[in-house]
Amino acid sequence: VGDVLAHDHPVLHRQSDKSADRRPLSALSRPAHHRLPTLALALGRRSSKTVAHLALALAALRSGSRKMPSLRKMDASSLFKSEPNPSMFGNPANVKDFRWDQPNWLTSRFHFSFAEWGEGRPSYGTLRVLNDDRVQPSRGFGTHGHGNMEICTYIVEGELTHQDSMGTAEIIGRGGVQFMSAGTGVRHSEQNLSADNPLRFIQMWIMPRTRGIKPTYGSTTTEPEARRNQWAHLVTDNAKGGAPVTIDQDVNIYVSEIDPKTALPFALREGRQLYFVCLEGTVTIGHKDGQAMLDTHEAAEVSGEQNLEVSAQERGAHCLIVEMAA
Repeated sequence: VGDVLAHDHPVLHRQSDKSADRRPLSALSRPAHHRLPTLALALGRRSSKTVAHLALALAALRSGSRKMPSLRKMDASSLFKSEPNPSMFGNPANVKDFRWDQPNWLTSRFHFSFAEWGEGRPSYGTLRVLNDDRVQPSRGFGTHGHGNMEICTYIVEGELTHQDSMGTAEIIGRGGVQFMSAGTGVRHSEQNLSADNPLRFIQMWIMPRTRGIKPTYGSTTTEPEARRNQWAHLVTDNAKGGAPVTIDQDVNIYVSEIDPKTALPFALREGRQLYFVCLEGTVTIGHKDGQAMLDTHEAAEVSGEQNLEVSAQERGAHCLIVEMAA
């Protein structure tokens, strides 16, 4: 499934002979803001006004080569709500049960185009999929396959039972994260075996650095204190290390549970960007150009070097950050 949904879409760029740029390769290979000083010198003793205009253009081009800080909010209304037929993934019919908090076995919110929804954003950086899944008691995803995708799953509520074709079987609860490097192919199931409690998890598909690698699986758990009012670093690049889970991509995943009326800083470095999700509660993100308030399920795309201040409101907040190269 992962390999099918995240396959490459090559675009062919063609240029006719009439429109071809015939300047020397040495000139074409230099960025425009590197060529401007040469142009200014060539003008010799032109007017000071002309030189001043060139200087302003040079400054604008140089600043434009760096990504300007920005924040774009994703309202809950921009997400796609999916409630698939229970026969999918081998589930029996829905039931009316007081232990269910939704009428359908699965309620999933898609942040990017996925499955039956093709009108959403295709991705954000290397983040291809982020689904917010709520599975009712005694239901789940039967055995299915993935390939060539780094899949990270963070548990928000309940317990997830995982089994796969590599022989792994385990149960992960709130604050835990599991990953699969699907590589050449792996089959697995994800079940809520509790008869009483719903299961909620965030599943992220990250495009790998290398295709066709040997499939691997791993997981980690975090204590509540490790997530309280600090960023717990759960996932990182396997080429760098520094977190309990490593994957085949330059991506970091952080989570935090922030007390009411408490602020937590996050520094976004130059050349990086992040996808921020408010999992529970309400949070305000103070950024370079102001503030943005996110309620449960809402998200934000943040880019450019800036210092963020993440402030939980009256109910507190549970937050997740996927940070990556811009």
